[in-house]
Amino acid sequence: MSSRPAAGGGRWVEVDPTRVGRWAEGFADRHGPPVVSPQGYGLLLTASDGATAELHLPPGAPTVGDAAQAVPPRRVDDVPQFVSVATAPRRLGLLLARKGAVAVGVAVGAELLVSKVDTRYVQGRTAAGGWSQQRFARRRDNQAKAALGDAAELAVRLLLPAAATLAALVCGGDRRAVDTVLADRRLAPLAALRADRLLDVPEPRHAVLVGAVAAARAVHILVRDPA
Repeated sequence: MSSRPAAGGGRWVEVDPTRVGRWAEGFADRHGPPVVSPQGYGLLLTASDGATAELHLPPGAPTVGDAAQAVPPRRVDDVPQFVSVATAPRRLGLLLARKGAVAVGVAVGAELLVSKVDTRYVQGRTAAGGWSQQRFARRRDNQAKAALGDAAELAVRLLLPAAATLAALVCGGDRRAVDTVLADRRLAPLAALRADRLLDVPEPRHAVLVGAVAAARAVHILVRDPA
C-alpha cells in the first residue's frame, strides 16, 4: 500500500484489490461505522466523524456512467460487491514509454502473459554551448523520435492484435512519450481503451513491467480526514 497527497486536500491511497475489505474495516475502526453510498466511480464511505473515503474501481472494471464499455456495469452497493468487481480477472494492455525505452504487455489478473521490452540509445544532455549544443540537441531529438517510432511499431505488433480482447489499456512513464506513441493512427483502437491512470515508473525494463501489473490493478482510495 502506498500513499500520496491529493490535490485539493486529503490523500490518495493505493491498495491491492484483495485487501480492500480489510482496509475498509480499518477505516471503520478509526472513524466509526460508515454510510456506504454507490457512486459512478465505485463507493463513497462517509464516517460519523466526517471522514470520507472514495473507493475508485481500477481500470477495466465496469463502472456506472461509462458508456464506452462493452460489458454492462454492475451496480456496486457495498464493500463486498466492490471487492468482487475489483478482483475479477480482467485482460489489460500495458504500455510504458520513455524517450529511450518502451515496454508493452498483456496481463490477465495478476499474471503477465505477453511482454516485450525495447531500448534504443538516446544521447544525454550536453553542457556544451553555441552551435555544438544545438547540434547535439538536434541529434538527441532525432534519436528520441526514432525510439518512439520503434515503440509504436512494437505496440502495433504486440498490443493491436489483442485490442478487441482488452478491458483497458494502462499506460505509464512519460506522458508526452506515451501520447506520441498512441498518436500513430494505426493504434486508434488502443487509444480508445486508454485509462485515465498514468503509472509513475522509471525507464521501462521487464521488472518494471511486471511491477506495473500490480499498479494497474490497484484500487485508488481518496481519503479525507474530518475537518
